[in-house]
Amino acid sequence: MMRSRRGAPDRAHGDEKVGDDGRAIVEFIFLGILLLLPLTYLVLTLAQIQAATFSASLAGREAGRAFVTGADDEEARGRAADAARIAFADFGFDEGATLVVQCDGTPCLRPDGVVTSTATIEVHLPLVPDVVAGSLPASVSISSTHVAAVDTYVAR
Repeated sequence: MMRSRRGAPDRAHGDEKVGDDGRAIVEFIFLGILLLLPLTYLVLTLAQIQAATFSASLAGREAGRAFVTGADDEEARGRAADAARIAFADFGFDEGATLVVQCDGTPCLRPDGVVTSTATIEVHLPLVPDVVAGSLPASVSISSTHVAAVDTYVAR
């Protein structure tokens, strides 16, 4: 209600309130939460996928580099697995991460040989219950491939 100069209510203008006190703040909070929850979920999901991408890239590259510096094929496979495990653990992907190392011939560490290392991480989407996993994708597969060349003039 508007008041006149003397402090009395001014009824001539018809400025009566209908009872909206506090409704705007309730609508603001409701709509804020309604919009904030999906945005938060999207940020969490994209952060998980980005971390998996960095981890797979690092694991594939370091596994390939570690493999070609080994003395023999058996030691090289162990070095590659250790390097990939460290890279996966740095980003928190201890489970659901795999490494596959392939060579273009036998033995793997022959001069001018090519070694291909592929790191794959299965990223489980946050807050997706197992009940809906049958009808919706509950995980995303991220993989990275690195090709490393064996040095021509290394004595083994």
